[in-house]
Amino acid sequence: MRFESPQEAQAYLDHWEANWADTRIHGTTKRQVAVMFAEERPALLPLPVEPFRYYQYGERTVHLDGCVEVEAAYYGVPPGWIGRRVSVQWDIRHVRLLNPSTGQLLREHLRQARGGHRIQDQDRPQHTPLSTQQLLCRADHAGSQIGALCRGMHREHGETAVRRILGVLSLAKKHGAASVDDACAAALEMALASIASYAVTWSAIRNCR
Repeated sequence: MRFESPQEAQAYLDHWEANWADTRIHGTTKRQVAVMFAEERPALLPLPVEPFRYYQYGERTVHLDGCVEVEAAYYGVPPGWIGRRVSVQWDIRHVRLLNPSTGQLLREHLRQARGGHRIQDQDRPQHTPLSTQQLLCRADHAGSQIGALCRGMHREHGETAVRRILGVLSLAKKHGAASVDDACAAALEMALASIASYAVTWSAIRNCR
């Protein structure tokens, strides 16, 4: 069949449904379809307002900052999950974190842009976790300016700065603590402690070399 417009196609389908589909005798039940539907109609519920969600699936290990990464954004998990695996479901609007053993929903977050964080208030630690304290001590031992910059980032951003601190320590391992300490000093002089990141420190390293 060919139709000149959607309206013409709909009119044909309405006529077909009323005069053939609804009046036919169902092969299994041996009853007229329209009669059966009239009996079932009162029990039907309205369609949900929100469309059906089509998720992607994966597993992630909870990072030292208490988050998992999904497409370059970071989502908080309840306390006690650092270093453990969680199941992840995500679509264009939501990210769901589940217990892989029980399927229990741990957290559901709205999707964030790349680099963004989504952490519920009750999941933010009241005190600096031991793992973060140890990380800051590593930064102090790597260099006085490295430690100062990393502690400044942590004061400004809390646990979300952990990945940046690890990035700075990675630079120190790759390029030498002395060069990175000088770079951190330059970053601090430029008052960049509040926005310092891997990229900022790397830029300072290139300027100091």
